[in-house]
Amino acid sequence: MNPAELFALLPDMAVFARVVDAGNFSVAARQLGSTPSTVSRQIKRLEEALATRLLERSTRKVRVTESGAQVVRYCRDMVSAASAAVDSAGQLVGRPQGKVRLSAPTAYAKSVIHPLVPDFLRTYAEVDLQLQFNDHDVDPLDSDVDLVIRLTAHPPQGLAGRRISTVRWVLCASPAYLLARGTPDHPRDLAQHDCLYLGETADDNRWRFSRAGETLTIDVHGRYIANHAGARLEAAQQGLGIATLPEFATGEALASGALVQVLADWTLDARAYVGSVWLLYPPNRFLPPKVRVLIDYLAQRLDQHGGASAATCAT
Repeated sequence: MNPAELFALLPDMAVFARVVDAGNFSVAARQLGSTPSTVSRQIKRLEEALATRLLERSTRKVRVTESGAQVVRYCRDMVSAASAAVDSAGQLVGRPQGKVRLSAPTAYAKSVIHPLVPDFLRTYAEVDLQLQFNDHDVDPLDSDVDLVIRLTAHPPQGLAGRRISTVRWVLCASPAYLLARGTPDHPRDLAQHDCLYLGETADDNRWRFSRAGETLTIDVHGRYIANHAGARLEAAQQGLGIATLPEFATGEALASGALVQVLADWTLDARAYVGSVWLLYPPNRFLPPKVRVLIDYLAQRLDQHGGASAATCAT
């Protein structure tokens, strides 16, 4: 294939990558400002030029063939390289502008990131922010996002990142509940209380505590079990029991007095949704200004609450 023929295929390759990521022709066409028939013709033209079938088509979605899975990797790299070229030029202009896509765990996104959005948008009037609420690990190298927030003690190799916060868990109850049932002075007292816990695993009702070298595990029980932090927060406010909650979800309720922290001198050793919060992104040599200002903004704002760190994960 001569250079002229190869260059003519570059737009079709970019469209192919978008179709695979979108999952069907209609969504890809909408994202590209095109039509499904035009997108279909481009894919067909690319298949004819490469002499291989890239997609298995159905009325609602497409499935990537074995050849297509190999080809799309290079097509994505091509699109990423083009984006990097634009970003590197923008680095010289230095004005933050365009859309930034950020993925974060649902509860953390709602309680921590979402309240910071209005001031960010006011500060950077030419930057748009798309916040994606996801409770599964998103790979910024293989997804249509610029940044991901992940709670992990060990950020994955191959990504750049910044540790922006730490999550720990606390026990909270409403003043009315504590007035009626008493305030526990020791974790052992929880056996006499209604407790609100996740219920995602068989031993979620076994709460582990530590303090000054002392550790113990308490079996708790309660009449309401919910694997959503917001639901347990509301249940605790309504007096249904003592809830285990990530600290970031309790700030407003504790400040208003709707909830009271219980056993504050003990550390609750949770298994999930706990530890360091990392802001991760592809290890590009040039970060566009729109991404850089969001990274700096989140790190600064969370540092004001005592959470951010300048640590960077290995690449």
